Amino acid sequence: MKTERIKTDVLIIGGGTAGCYAALTISEHSDAKVLICEKAHIKRSGCLAAGVNALNAYIVEGRKPQDYVDYAKKDADEIVREDLLLTMSERLNSVTERLEQLGLVILKDENGKYVTRGNRNLKINGENIKPILAKAVKNLPNVTILNRVNITDYSVSDNRINGAFGIGIENDTFYIIEANAVIIATGGAAGLYKPNNPGFSRHKMWYPPFNTGAGYAMGIRAGAEMTTFEMRFIALRCKDTIAPTGTLAQGVGAKQINSLGEIYETKYGLTTSERVYGTVNENQEGRGPCYLRTEGITPEQDESLIKAYLNMAPSQTLKWIESGKNPSQQNVEIEGTEPYIVGGHTASGYWVDTNRATTIKGLYAAGDVAGGCPQKYVTGALAEGEIAAYSVMDFLKENHAGEIDNQTADEKIKEVEGFLTKNSNARFTTEQLEEAMQTVMDSYAGGIKTNYRFNEKQLEIADSKIEALQKLSEELYAKDFQELMYIYELRERLTVCRSVIAHLKARKETRWHSFAENLDYPEKDNENFLKYVNSRYENGKLNIIFRDLVEGGKVYEHHD
Repeated sequence: MKTERIKTDVLIIGGGTAGCYAALTISEHSDAKVLICEKAHIKRSGCLAAGVNALNAYIVEGRKPQDYVDYAKKDADEIVREDLLLTMSERLNSVTERLEQLGLVILKDENGKYVTRGNRNLKINGENIKPILAKAVKNLPNVTILNRVNITDYSVSDNRINGAFGIGIENDTFYIIEANAVIIATGGAAGLYKPNNPGFSRHKMWYPPFNTGAGYAMGIRAGAEMTTFEMRFIALRCKDTIAPTGTLAQGVGAKQINSLGEIYETKYGLTTSERVYGTVNENQEGRGPCYLRTEGITPEQDESLIKAYLNMAPSQTLKWIESGKNPSQQNVEIEGTEPYIVGGHTASGYWVDTNRATTIKGLYAAGDVAGGCPQKYVTGALAEGEIAAYSVMDFLKENHAGEIDNQTADEKIKEVEGFLTKNSNARFTTEQLEEAMQTVMDSYAGGIKTNYRFNEKQLEIADSKIEALQKLSEELYAKDFQELMYIYELRERLTVCRSVIAHLKARKETRWHSFAENLDYPEKDNENFLKYVNSRYENGKLNIIFRDLVEGGKVYEHHD
């Protein structure tokens, strides 16, 4: 194994939506040296890898940023950071226009105005949205990109970040990266729970299977304060294909119906979690399967749906073709996915101030890893990347880079070499432990198997079993750096699992049906739980912190 030391002004971990836009912003407004480390390849990485057909966060004509804040707040039943939502919403339109300048095709009407889809969405031709962003960053003179480099840990001393450690998956290199400031933009966590489709189809899920919660795990281990991991996200999707349902609901106005043909969505509510909960409940009470009603739509709508899904979820279009029936001839069966932890849709992630600074000095968070600001989607991640970038530029003016001492680096090298030199007759493989983890979470921490429901005893069992798997993971062996990456991905997921379990247990109420369905506390409790459930890992233990709500667009600064 080779080792390489690198110095940079700014390290951006994750070359997805937020990471790319942060690099673009810093490069255009300063001469700071920026290094992006991307586990995959920046051209097709992150949630935009396969493209999207709409921008779901935009302030349409006649609306204002506060309207978007109010929408997100209602959807999350008030557990949001209004300062974060407002500062994000104020930038949604400007980052959209910048995307168009970079080459994104946004559909327009005969008057040259953007074609809207609902109150907050724009239609786009977004198959190449990620290559457009990647190309813009690649051409920047003061930005260096390291593809296929997996960052595994921060270097933090006295609560000040000095940089990070990583492995070069294709060049067998251990990287010691010293940085004045770090932006974490790695995305959320998939693969914690057993997915809808097992075996060789387990990658067919709502959120990218390569997003392992790495940024969360590094922050947890380093003692950063985290927030709202109990607000899991469960997507309502087309059955089997796990294709999006929003295009059906918003694009052709398809209603949720049960097997009796009854519209049930209004009975349970229209928030994101209520749509899932209603579907689960209708099935449980014997009125399933559930569908989105597309029978009777026009031939033009048929064609638009077939094209739209061919662009973003081809398996759904293929399913229609194979059945010999268009959407107008058959309703689309729907189901919930396994739970995910993702700050772009819910409020899970780092506890940040208004400037997106975490509680570790010099570390900033943007996109799916930044908590408190749900319903970001693509444009919100861009906006947070921009906010974090400006904050970092201010930070650089007054702070000088720390150093990673040799002893700290040697300890990390020893850890990595340990996985590469252990006896190959290890009792378990990484894949076996990952499957065991997903089974535990599915059975005891509110997965699909239990209709997303859990009680305190089950959570205690889950935590005990996940802790045991963590210990077993120390014995794993890697034949090469690709397998080494799989070990670290598993360990990241296990760390996040324990945090999720602790947060689910701490919120002794049911505020979001299905997302956090606590059978011991089935009712909402505003008196005790109209607050954030935060946590911090200290002295080998995850401590829960309850914080009062930050209301209004006022600036929030960290305090004990």
